[in-house]
Amino acid sequence: MMKSIITPELDSEQKSNIKIGIGSYTYTWAMGVPGYDTQQAMTAFDLVDKAVELKAKVVQFADNAPLDTFSRDELTELLQLAEKNSVILEVGSRGLTPERLEHFIIISQILHSEILRFVIDGKDYQPSPDEVISIIRPFIPKLKETKIKLVLENHDRLTCDEFSYIIRECNSPYVGICLDTVNSLGVPEGTAEVIRKLLPYTLNLHVKDFIIERLDHKMGFKVEGAPAGKGKLNIPFLISELNRTGQCKTAILELWTPFGPTLKETIDKEAQWAIESMNYLNQLIINN
Repeated sequence: MMKSIITPELDSEQKSNIKIGIGSYTYTWAMGVPGYDTQQAMTAFDLVDKAVELKAKVVQFADNAPLDTFSRDELTELLQLAEKNSVILEVGSRGLTPERLEHFIIISQILHSEILRFVIDGKDYQPSPDEVISIIRPFIPKLKETKIKLVLENHDRLTCDEFSYIIRECNSPYVGICLDTVNSLGVPEGTAEVIRKLLPYTLNLHVKDFIIERLDHKMGFKVEGAPAGKGKLNIPFLISELNRTGQCKTAILELWTPFGPTLKETIDKEAQWAIESMNYLNQLIINN
């Protein structure tokens, strides 16, 4: 998608009420990546502290911060820390099975999370769209009762048409999409197509900027992350389109920080990218 030549700030009449937040995939390296020895991995509590530091309104925990390993007391302590600092919590996981969906609805209730984000697939687990629908449908009354919105994140197996089919067949305002701006490149589907097809169902957004560079031998391309506002993602356009639907209330910064040359330097770069990105996003969006 082409960058707009206009200033990145939205017009005053178009200012957004979408709340900007960070997630456990903002600090992927600091949270810990399998195969890379992080001496002292960031915790869920540290992530809330980071949100306060960056003036983020929301923290979203994904599968690299597995809340199902927390006791009820630990979850309550996490909620108390968030409420003390006026930070909204959002729950996330992967591997959409009936058992996990039931468990994470309970966790969402404890943390007062109105969003439950799921990546459908898990290890050796890749249900078909019809199987996903059959898993979700029995839980729709519970989602409605608890006012929790289940959002499925587009990833690199199912197409946008398949995700759209799932949402239409579930036919509930409590089931929608967590729109990730890069993941579907693996299908492959471009950002413009993802936005066009999934935006009508989007209840939660992952802001993940990226660059695409041709390799020096000219045979192929390299896709890497970038700080928000420094890559090819037209964030002002995306936010403007989401404002028109009025359905998406939170947007979570995620980063694909490339590794190198050491883990410490990578974690330091990730932290700097988070600051740069939040500065950009907070200028772009007025938070409530």
